[in-house]
Amino acid sequence: MNNKEFIAELAERTGFNAKDTQKLVNNLIDAMGDAFQEDNSIMVANFGVFETKKKMERIMVNPSTGQRMLVPPKLVLNFKPNQTWKDKLKGGQ
Repeated sequence: MNNKEFIAELAERTGFNAKDTQKLVNNLIDAMGDAFQEDNSIMVANFGVFETKKKMERIMVNPSTGQRMLVPPKLVLNFKPNQTWKDKLKGGQ
């Protein structure tokens, strides 16, 4: 499902027009991005938790040259689904 299809489906379910729904989704994504930059996690009830995690620095080896390089630490976005969704996906529902 692409963005246009998602907005159309969401607009149909909520009863809003597509333009207002697009604004709502954009504002939601902007707010989530701001929270992630402040290192806050976001829990969406009955869906899951979005959080930032810090990956520690590590040494990697270039397989073609054998050269060792230090990879600096970085923040990555992580999603942990609700147990109900895990069970639904595992069961193939």
